Amino acid sequence: MKSAQRHTLSVLVENSAGVLSQVSRLFSRKGYNIESLAVGTTENPEVSRITIEVLGDMPMIVQIMNQLRKLFPVYSVQHLLPQRSIRRELVLYKVRATTPEIRNEIIQIANIFRATIIDVSLGSLTLALIGDEDKADAMQKLLENFGILELARTGMVALERGAYTISDENKEKQEFNLGKNVL
Repeated sequence: MKSAQRHTLSVLVENSAGVLSQVSRLFSRKGYNIESLAVGTTENPEVSRITIEVLGDMPMIVQIMNQLRKLFPVYSVQHLLPQRSIRRELVLYKVRATTPEIRNEIIQIANIFRATIIDVSLGSLTLALIGDEDKADAMQKLLENFGILELARTGMVALERGAYTISDENKEKQEFNLGKNVL
């Protein structure tokens, strides 16, 4: 039997009260744990995108996708393949920094990870990092030595690469055909 793998689902839904609750209840009823959840409006304010990460095998993912498609406020469900998608998370770290030397060490770590320093006080530094979970976890391990006072993670957001979109599988072919017609 194959072990559970991380899968990313992108779900377009009606932007209205109670939709997120319906989606999360579906996972709860089936006994599936959501590893990461991020929600926000799209270019159309009447539509929200829910990015869900879940551990499971392909039959489970297919079942979840089929169940999501049955929900009235769901417009589209897409399984984002790792090789065809970009996944990022925002992580905020508030780290103890009581001396100039410690602040400098933390700033060096931030520079290595391309994190941004967003707040400085006499006792702490707050950093923002955008990346995948491996990058966030690696930075967290290094910052733990200084004392992490607070940490907040947004959950993963994701889009398909290039011309692929959630609503039109043929868009890439159409774009290449348009380019050929112009020549």
